[in-house]
Amino acid sequence: MSTKRLLTIIAVSIVGIILLSAVFTSWYTVDESEQAIVITFGEASEPITESGLKFKLPWPIQKVEKLSKETFSLQFGYKQDESGEITSYDKDTKMITGDDNIVLTDLVVQYKITDPKSYLFNSENPKEMLHDATSASIRSVIGNSKIDDALTSGKAQIEADTNELLGSLIKKYDIGITVLTVKLQDVELPNAEVRAAFTAVTDAEETKNTKVNQAEKYENEKISVAEGEVDAIISEARGYQTARIEQAKGDVALFDKLYAEYQNNKEITRQRLVMETLDSVLPGAKIYIMNDDGGTMKYLPLQPLESTKQNAPAATTTNESKTEEGSGQ
Repeated sequence: MSTKRLLTIIAVSIVGIILLSAVFTSWYTVDESEQAIVITFGEASEPITESGLKFKLPWPIQKVEKLSKETFSLQFGYKQDESGEITSYDKDTKMITGDDNIVLTDLVVQYKITDPKSYLFNSENPKEMLHDATSASIRSVIGNSKIDDALTSGKAQIEADTNELLGSLIKKYDIGITVLTVKLQDVELPNAEVRAAFTAVTDAEETKNTKVNQAEKYENEKISVAEGEVDAIISEARGYQTARIEQAKGDVALFDKLYAEYQNNKEITRQRLVMETLDSVLPGAKIYIMNDDGGTMKYLPLQPLESTKQNAPAATTTNESKTEEGSGQ
C-alpha cells in the first residue's frame, strides 16, 4: 500500500470519528428533576429547566452541566451513612451560650440549587461555603441565647433566627443556593453529670411553675368568691335602702293623713292617737278610766277586736259589781 493511500485512509477515519463525535455530542436529554446549563467556550447560558431532548453544538464548542432540582440536606455536626450509623463531630457542635454554658448542637439544613450559573461559577465548593455559613449562623444565634432556651422552649425561635441569618449570608455570598429550612436535631449538654444537674434544675423549674399556677388559681378562686360576696352585700344593702325609703314614704303618707284628720277634729284625733299609742306600748293590757267626778267606773279595752269580744262579758260583770258597790256606799 502506497503512502498516499495510507494517508487518505487515516484522514477519512479522522473525519469519520469527528463526524460521529459531533453527532453523539450534539444531543442531550434534560430530565424533569434536572436543570441544565450550556457552556460555550467557558461562558454559561441561561438555565434550561424544561425537560426533553435538546440540541447543542458538538464538543468542544459547547458542553452541558446538569444539576438536580431536588431538595438537598446538609447534616451539620454529624453524619449518617447508608446503614443508619451516626458519627458525631463534637468539634463542630460544641458552642457557648449567652450565659456562658457549653452545649452540643447539631442540625439539618435543607436547600435547593436555584441559580445553576452562580452555583457553578461563583464558588469552587458551594457545599463547603454552606457548611461554614451554617456554623457561623448557629454559633451566633446560640451565643445570643440562654441555655434554658436552647434546651427547652426556645428551640423554635433559635431555628427561625438561624434560618434568617443563614439565608442572608447565602444571599450575600451569591452561590446559587436557597435555604429552605433549618431544623435542630439535638441540643444537649456535653457530659452526663451536667445533663443530670440541668435535668434537676429543669424539674425544679417545672415544679415551681406548677406551684405558681396552683397559687394563681387559688387566688383567682378566692377573689371570685370575695367579689360574689361583695356583690351580694351590696345588693342586700340596696334592697334594705329601697325598703327603708318605701317605709319612710309610707310613714310620711300616713302622717299626712293623720294630720289632715287632726286638722278636721283635733280632740278626737288626739284621743285616738293616745289610745293607739297605749295599745302599741302595752299590748293586751286592760285599762280602767274613772270619771273625774268619782262616778261610775268605765272600762276601756285596748286590745284586738277578737280579744275584746272574748273578754266583754267578764268586763261587764266587773263594771256592774263595782257600780253596785259604789251605790251601796
